[in-house]
Amino acid sequence: MQDAYQEARDFLAEIFQQTGLKLKVELKQTTTGRVLDIDGPDADLLQAEGGELLEAFQHILNQAFGRNLEDRERLICDVQGFRATREAELRAMAHHAANRVRSTGLTFTFGPMNASERRIIHLTLADSDDLQTESVGEGVDRKLKVSRKNTA
Repeated sequence: MQDAYQEARDFLAEIFQQTGLKLKVELKQTTTGRVLDIDGPDADLLQAEGGELLEAFQHILNQAFGRNLEDRERLICDVQGFRATREAELRAMAHHAANRVRSTGLTFTFGPMNASERRIIHLTLADSDDLQTESVGEGVDRKLKVSRKNTA
């Protein structure tokens, strides 16, 4: 039986070919696992709007091929190092929010974020003794709040 990652790669390559997008898909091994790495002249389209289209492709692939993966494993799509760059941005934003909450004492609320982006900020600030993070809202309007821990 063909590997789920290879099936997903072939499926995505077929979508790109059928839609005329000038993109190629490679299966790469990274320190965190395997990644479907996308590149080509149309790569900017996948990074627009905070990577919305990239997230959509990843969601479709996980719905279609995720059942054939090990428990807790997910198909990850990346384009031109977008995920690493975005993660670094989110970590910097988390530290900025933390400094602001510490200096003003006021709660800081980020705009709407997807679950993986909120998770990065939660994890970045998880070891803070004086701060807490909380996801609030519903669906696509779900946001993340950073505030001082209540000391009782």
